[in-house]
Amino acid sequence: MNLRPSRVLGASGKSASKPALVLSADRLSIPIDQTATAQGDAELRFGELLLRAGNVSYDPGNDRAHAEGNVSISRAGSVFRGPELTLYVNRFEGEFLYPTYFFSLTGGGGKADKITFIDADHLRADGASYSSCPIDQDQQPAWQISAKKLNMDFERNEGVASGAVLHFQGVPILAAPALSFPLGGQRKSGWLPPNISLDNRSGVELGLPYYWNLAPQRDVTLTPFLMTKRGAGLDSEFRYLEAAHEGKINLNLLPGDRVAERSRWALNLLQDGDAGADWRYRMRAERVSDDNYWKDMPGRMQSQTQRLLAGDFQLNRRQDLSWGELQTYARTQRWQALQGADPSARFVTPYQRSPQVGMRVTSDADAALLEGFQPWGRSARLEGALEFEYNRFDLSPDALQSQLQTGQRVHLLGHLSLPLGGPAWWLVPSLAVNAASYTLDQQQADGRRNMGRVLPTFSVDHGWVFERDTQMFGVKLRQTLEPRLRYINTPFVAQQNLPNFDSAPKDFNFDSIYAENQFSGVDRVSDANKLTLGATSRWVNPEKGEELLRLGLVQQFLFRDQRITPDGVPVTQKVSDLLLLGAVHLDQQWWADGTLEYNPETRRMVRNVSRLRYSPGPFRTVSLAYRLAAGQSEQVELAWQWPLSSQDAGRNRSSCSGAWYSAGRLQYSLRDARLTDSVLGFEYDAGCWLLRIGAERLSTGLAETNTRLMLQLELVGLSQLGSNALKVLRDNIPGYRQLSSDRSASTQAPYD
Repeated sequence: MNLRPSRVLGASGKSASKPALVLSADRLSIPIDQTATAQGDAELRFGELLLRAGNVSYDPGNDRAHAEGNVSISRAGSVFRGPELTLYVNRFEGEFLYPTYFFSLTGGGGKADKITFIDADHLRADGASYSSCPIDQDQQPAWQISAKKLNMDFERNEGVASGAVLHFQGVPILAAPALSFPLGGQRKSGWLPPNISLDNRSGVELGLPYYWNLAPQRDVTLTPFLMTKRGAGLDSEFRYLEAAHEGKINLNLLPGDRVAERSRWALNLLQDGDAGADWRYRMRAERVSDDNYWKDMPGRMQSQTQRLLAGDFQLNRRQDLSWGELQTYARTQRWQALQGADPSARFVTPYQRSPQVGMRVTSDADAALLEGFQPWGRSARLEGALEFEYNRFDLSPDALQSQLQTGQRVHLLGHLSLPLGGPAWWLVPSLAVNAASYTLDQQQADGRRNMGRVLPTFSVDHGWVFERDTQMFGVKLRQTLEPRLRYINTPFVAQQNLPNFDSAPKDFNFDSIYAENQFSGVDRVSDANKLTLGATSRWVNPEKGEELLRLGLVQQFLFRDQRITPDGVPVTQKVSDLLLLGAVHLDQQWWADGTLEYNPETRRMVRNVSRLRYSPGPFRTVSLAYRLAAGQSEQVELAWQWPLSSQDAGRNRSSCSGAWYSAGRLQYSLRDARLTDSVLGFEYDAGCWLLRIGAERLSTGLAETNTRLMLQLELVGLSQLGSNALKVLRDNIPGYRQLSSDRSASTQAPYD
């Protein structure tokens, strides 16, 4: 049996027997089978119903109660107060004159000329209003909805306001002949607040979304919109969550763009599900109508790489074996590259897989072993993995004319290791192989179309973990020292005449420096005879488990020149760049971390990423970041959220006086001497409503930008009107916190 939660204690009127009626007061008169009267602090209790008033009379024959003088009713978390009430108690039918009311499900309330209780789940209010702002008898709330009639159906979770007008600061800003809304957190069909935005490419945009709750597991949102520069269109979103399938489809249509003089559209599809026989499928696809869509309407695109859109379909099956796991998979991958008309802005597109089919076998502890966890507590045994895969590589229709090579590849990747160790050390010797065979559609310079190679790699990974108790600034800490070394030997095999379908250089960092191969993918394998030596030390509070300080360094030593490199230039430097890292959190208000790459031969810094953050309390954070890639980019970033005055009245929900906050992120390119992607916003928090004003600037080229102005009004407990400025601030500012995040629906009436 499923139990329904309740916000208050009390028996359910539909499932329990009729409760007893209790009447109390300073003076009671209870004649047998006649009207009972209670005078002076009168109180009537009937199950979860509590009625209080100056005077109460109750007729047991008609089950009718009449109350006068400071009347209040409390039932199922809702509170009603007014001068006079007539109520048939058991049926919960009656009338309440000039009441105020509060609903715990929504955290708001209002006033009415009259409320008619139809039954326990239905009521009608005439001349009604609603707001989450506190009620003041001398003035109107900062915002409120007024309606000629308000019908509330708690059983169906629906409220319908007839002749509804939304007032803000006494000014009507939205009107509707009929407005429906949910009474709790459940979904409900109906019109949503309008979306308003402004940018330099499309002008003012107004969208009016309609939400259609098709079923508990399906819904649709349709948003007709109008752009002052481009024209009218429709955005749509369909979501579904079935027993074996789930997904989302977005289709955005602009039939006649007056600026581009053509129709524009964008399609995004996400779906995951069960294909049967333990097979799972995954689909990700995004397409747009033209190459400039990402500049003109970036908010309607989902891809993290806005100029490269994927179409990806995968099938995967996992089988648990007594000694490990077998994974079988298939995939097709297509690309849409938004190249544009500017030849200097065009880029090399990745290869498409048409298809990719493979099988991967992994021993029981191998996955954990690769992540650095050792299966101690059992005798040593061989661990390993084997991958066998076929790929057909072809080119996107948007590929550059210089991209010509296509073909097929069969590869085999495998390794065997014998992990040894104890609680404070590990030793993992390993032997790996990378074998690939190619069949090309075009002849190479030497006339060959079939070729291949086999490359073995031997490595030994060894590390320790030492601990000691120490103190820092009078705080007892536990310090670790974690040295690690790894030796790798891969012979040189010439690869310049082999195709490169999916390999790219890895970023040089604390993880990749220990890797066997400097390239991702299969087609390129860096030769190596090198030793990587590094150490990390941590200072941890043993009681809280909190890391206060971390320091680390790592460097490589070459025993022979490396000839297979990302840029094709052999590495003759015997000692690699030195990598340093640090992270400190000695004080609750301050955080700092950074990584640095230093070239010992040139005595110059090659790369640097440093961050500093100060956060002394809620809604107060400032962060500063510096990023350097020598010869490529140098940036400074400032981000913040901070009150503009010491006043914090907006944090008090019982008052609608407020305070201003500033929030933003500024990125400045020292190399180009200009601002790049940046956001600047101001927020006014009045407790029961918030106003956000902001501007977002996105670079779409060396001399092109897209600037968008944002205006959003949030009525706490109701909705957000305008552009989605909150999402922009949350996505761009580290440590940003929504000002209204602590103001959910209250269970206490704010009318005491």
